[in-house]
Amino acid sequence: MRYGYFGSMKAKPGQRDQVVKLLLRSAEGLSTAGCHHYVIGVSDDDEQTIWVNEVWDTREAHDASLRLPETRAAIAEAMPLLTGEFTSREITVLGGLGLPPE
Repeated sequence: MRYGYFGSMKAKPGQRDQVVKLLLRSAEGLSTAGCHHYVIGVSDDDEQTIWVNEVWDTREAHDASLRLPETRAAIAEAMPLLTGEFTSREITVLGGLGLPPE
């Protein structure tokens, strides 16, 4: 079964769009690392919170992606723009629309 990660982070005032750009920039190579679903979203009524939804082959593939040079660079660039408020939830993905069969 696939691994899912749902989380949020809060950007410092006025920095949300820059953090979103950094997150989306790092998305390009994730499919080759075992990622099937990587969605970044924001709410129209919350100017600081960024939502991240991911589906991976395995938790190990997700963890390995955090060690990729481009991912580490994006994290280092984003951290000063964030407040330090994060939420996360790990799930077992059972299936759904848009996911390739296992």
